Amino acid sequence: MPIYEYKCLKCRNEFEAMQKFSDSPLKKCPSCGGGVKRLISRSSFQLKGSGWYLTDYAKKGSPSDTQESKGSTESSPEPTPSKPPSTSDDD
Repeated sequence: MPIYEYKCLKCRNEFEAMQKFSDSPLKKCPSCGGGVKRLISRSSFQLKGSGWYLTDYAKKGSPSDTQESKGSTESSPEPTPSKPPSTSDDD
């Protein structure tokens, strides 16, 4: 059930109410009985499961990140080319 925020127009009391989507909005303040209006507030949710981060950015140094980065560099190291030293006789 969502939690809705309300503000009393008479006493300026702000309060929350847990209501179903199908419930009609509240009309009276529980403190003074004055009229209320529903506030628009930011909703929050959390994505759970593999593939989702708790924040917008990946954690640096997490086990999966370090294994992937180490595995890609260790499995295919590039050979260093061995060239003979060049000598120029044009001087």
